[in-house]
Amino acid sequence: MAEGSLSDFIDEASEGSRLRVEQDLGGGFVRLRTSEAERRQAAQDIRSSEDALVELLRNARDAGARHIFTAFQREGAQRTITVIDDGSGIPEAMQERIFEPRVTSKLDSAHMDKWGMHGRGMALFSIRENAEQARVAFSAPGLGTALTVVTDTASLPERADQSTFPHFELKDGVAAMRGPRNLLRTAAEFALEHRDEVTVFCGSPAEVAAALLAFGMATTTPALRAFGGSFQEQPLVRWLACAPDPAAFAERAALMGLELSERTARRVLDGQVEPPLPLRDLLEAQLTAGKGAASRNRTTSAKRHEGGPALRLTEEDRCELAEAMQQAFAAVAERYYLDPSVKPRIAISGDSLSVIVPLVPER
Repeated sequence: MAEGSLSDFIDEASEGSRLRVEQDLGGGFVRLRTSEAERRQAAQDIRSSEDALVELLRNARDAGARHIFTAFQREGAQRTITVIDDGSGIPEAMQERIFEPRVTSKLDSAHMDKWGMHGRGMALFSIRENAEQARVAFSAPGLGTALTVVTDTASLPERADQSTFPHFELKDGVAAMRGPRNLLRTAAEFALEHRDEVTVFCGSPAEVAAALLAFGMATTTPALRAFGGSFQEQPLVRWLACAPDPAAFAERAALMGLELSERTARRVLDGQVEPPLPLRDLLEAQLTAGKGAASRNRTTSAKRHEGGPALRLTEEDRCELAEAMQQAFAAVAERYYLDPSVKPRIAISGDSLSVIVPLVPER
């Protein structure tokens, strides 16, 4: 066996340091191989579920998406993020290769934004390096893309509070977004940054399925839904609107990375699951409410303390209490065909603290 062939054989067979090192420089210094340097860079690029989400959103934006539907689900330590868009789509032959380093469709259109440079061909590679699973659930040219990422929060952490929606604070007439930097705030900041380019929806898999159903019903005709041929020839975001029954609805949702039971699919079709509003609309409502509250605060601040000091929970304690109540409610919600993902509200008035649990997800 020639020397070069032996070296190649050792490189292919070894799982030790030789496979990672291009050159031993002596004195404990080595030059890493490109593949090992990329792997280490990838491990640093994605440090949380929130990092993975913003890269998925940027990926959809750069694919020309006008609408992005993002579903979050957590079971134990496992976090699942599914991002569905109406962008340009990915050819079948490229659906595995896009997770390789330096593979990109943005040769002449790398995008610099508030999160840095996007278009190096490293984002999806970095996500897969840090996730338990990263895959294209479905995509085709011109029909959009559904990407699903599953992470272990024990190894890839995320913010403890994932239920609090961000809010605005006004200071000297300038609005600033506040709240834990969780998945909702990450998506909200992206939606606000690109509000003129793309509309973003967020929610549980059932809520996102409801949003996709509403979107599809609004953008298709009855004739297309009834006689449009194979649903897989339709844009991905219209699939659910063309589903003839709950079984088909759940099957098509699973193909795009949304795991729903047939019972949940029936609830969505029956209008029992409220579709979420676009994040842009929710943020505008928050901002309007914040301006109104600020005006009221200026005129009523002297009256606030007439009855003595009121209980003031920290944001952390308020979130902890809300999460505990949500878990308690979830234990019985399924028995009564209610949505366990509703978000309790904590209200303090006078000498009482109230916990309000909506029976349906709120807009």
